Amino acid sequence: MSRHNSIRRYRSTSERGSATLFGLFLVVVVLVLAGVVVEGGNLMSIRGQATSIAAQAARAGADELDLDALRTTGTVQLNPAAAQAAAQAYLVQVGQTGTATATPAEVSVTVTVTKPGILVPVLGIATHTVQATATATPLTG
Repeated sequence: MSRHNSIRRYRSTSERGSATLFGLFLVVVVLVLAGVVVEGGNLMSIRGQATSIAAQAARAGADELDLDALRTTGTVQLNPAAAQAAAQAYLVQVGQTGTATATPAEVSVTVTVTKPGILVPVLGIATHTVQATATATPLTG
């Protein structure tokens, strides 16, 4: 009977603390996964914001029709200089930087949005930079 007790005592002392170590490992894994999810959501939000800003700036530019061409020929086209200026003015209004180009057929806007990260500054990455492009054409109806 004493041999049986010594085996039991050996097992209980050799595994002491292993559950704690495994628990700590799981906590670290869950925290890393939570951080990835939070930063991924932040990055998706920034990308959506950049896309929205580019689209709104392009729409603002697409409102600038060439009225002389519309009156004389009935052709719906943009005034490229006014369309580009309107798109740039929208970007300035919302406090973002980007470029706008316009032709008589369309306005294209590219925006670069930089926002701070939520958890990645711990890893040495201070900001996320996202670039988005949108194009708009004049419509009548």
